[in-house]
Amino acid sequence: MSSRTGTSGQGSNYEYVIARVRARSAALFDDDDYRKLVRMGTGEIARFMEETEYETEMNALGSRYDGVDLVEYALNRNLAKHFDDLLRWSEGALYDYIARYLRKFDVWNVKTVIRGLYSDAERTEVEDDLIRAGEFSDRRIEDLLNAGSIEEVVEQLDDTIFGDTMAEAFDVYEESGVLVPLENALDHAFYDTLLSGLPDNPEVDSPTGLYVEFLETEVDFRNLRNALRLAHSGADIDPSEYFIEGGKLFDAQEVAQLSTNLDQLVSAVRESKYGDDLDQALSALEEADNLIDFERALDAALLEYADRLSNRYPLSVCPVLSYVLAKEREVDNIRAIARGREAGLGPDEIEQELVIL
Repeated sequence: MSSRTGTSGQGSNYEYVIARVRARSAALFDDDDYRKLVRMGTGEIARFMEETEYETEMNALGSRYDGVDLVEYALNRNLAKHFDDLLRWSEGALYDYIARYLRKFDVWNVKTVIRGLYSDAERTEVEDDLIRAGEFSDRRIEDLLNAGSIEEVVEQLDDTIFGDTMAEAFDVYEESGVLVPLENALDHAFYDTLLSGLPDNPEVDSPTGLYVEFLETEVDFRNLRNALRLAHSGADIDPSEYFIEGGKLFDAQEVAQLSTNLDQLVSAVRESKYGDDLDQALSALEEADNLIDFERALDAALLEYADRLSNRYPLSVCPVLSYVLAKEREVDNIRAIARGREAGLGPDEIEQELVIL
């Protein structure tokens, strides 16, 4: 990413970018498309995608790959193309907001690499799961893929926003032998940078105010997800180590208390401003005790929340972030369908794995 940052809306080209994003959003798969795909074989899925906006990627990669491999490579390449376009179109503070947010894919890629090293996975398996849509250059990603150890990965991140926190976490990793400290350090560095320099009380319904509101909601949902995982795990882990500053729903002390009691945690969420959005998901969690379903419901709720913010203030970064989430959802859903069909799962089983609004 080049540096074209700013701290206010001045110089930002919201109208132009939002118009382009609206057009891209109209081309996204809808729930009917997913219901068609779950009933297709992998070859049929590939042919279906060739007739959609994935045509360019499918044709370019079709001579080298087939089946699920073709679908996955096309998905990742298409995702990176669309998000690169967002940055190419944007100027001023809008560019800065989008660039900060897309660093989430740098986090994803580093986690993928260190998990691969931890499990002795083949390089090709690791590379297949990378999404080249963040700040890291192709050269840096290649260097990470070529790293011979997790320590070498940490050293290569020394000049990035992840450098200090990863160096500290590596000592804990060496003592514990588990990846949690490293992955948690990546998340903390990402969110700290994402929220740094933004006002604590921005003007309501201003471009910056809505950006901050969206990020606060995402942090709240991340903390809620982590708290629920701890409540379900029963593990003796300090919840404050997972807490991310910047949200409004919990503070670190509340998370520490609530993560030991699932019923109290659910009650606290019901009484919060997210209670209506998550009502059905909370009921399903209480009845089925199914954390995976609840996490999918969180993803869907964040999508819907971003859509509402987009409608409240259409000339802000919110429509862009809403599109980023929706595009991620599309790619994740198509990937889940292709992998499910390859594994011989039935349509109903696969649909349970999808995030459908």
